[in-house]
Amino acid sequence: MTDSSEPGQPAAFSYPGHGPNARIGVAICHGFTGSPLSVLPWARQLAEQGFAVRVPLLPGHGTSWLDLARTTWRQWQGTFAEATEELARSVDQVFVAGLSMGGAIALHTASQHSVAGVCLVNPGLSFYDKRIWVIGVLKFFQRSVVPKVEECSTAPATADGDYSRTPLAAVHELKKLFSASIRALPAVTAPVLVFRSVTDDVVPPSSLAIIRHGLAERPRVVDLPNSGHVATLDTDANVIFAGTVDFIRLHSSSESARETP
Repeated sequence: MTDSSEPGQPAAFSYPGHGPNARIGVAICHGFTGSPLSVLPWARQLAEQGFAVRVPLLPGHGTSWLDLARTTWRQWQGTFAEATEELARSVDQVFVAGLSMGGAIALHTASQHSVAGVCLVNPGLSFYDKRIWVIGVLKFFQRSVVPKVEECSTAPATADGDYSRTPLAAVHELKKLFSASIRALPAVTAPVLVFRSVTDDVVPPSSLAIIRHGLAERPRVVDLPNSGHVATLDTDANVIFAGTVDFIRLHSSSESARETP
């Protein structure tokens, strides 16, 4: 497994695969202001099963909010799409996955690339804060805000960089990403699995409603009763890990997609 960071520091994750599952790849996308650390246990569990795994670090992430303010949603999307394409060149099938904003990016990628399936954890396509409707103007008057959402969760904190403030320019880009991903939903033909925390203070229930309405085929939804938004690090994480493996086995064309001893 390739992880170029120091312990506890964010970095891209890459694993080439091994055994009978090495020809099946999974590209995973982290969320807004996050880093691969938030999905690293998920990635490592899939790697242990022998799947080839890529988790890129998105531009402007893993450093500081000032860097994030200078990036665009197309850069985030492009980085993940490039990682997916690179993975596809070394395997027979690729699945895409994502947490929160990473779910929107995974869906957008699936609309433009041939993937075998899509796994999402609390995917974001909408906002709780109604100020999002004027974010394009607000960003010119206020450069950043202090994040207000503090979840009651057992998920450990990760050293994702200095995001003690959220740049409004990046939030505007996030809104653009969500809009683009919603428009792309009808083009997603691969099966979709959604893991949804029953209590999520970050992503509103309307996000899942949008996915259900926009996809040509109804997604399968698995409820996570004991986890907050970053469920990949929370109490129900093993449900996500095992469910993802089962989903890959079900939708892989390879008979070799089985648990590695």
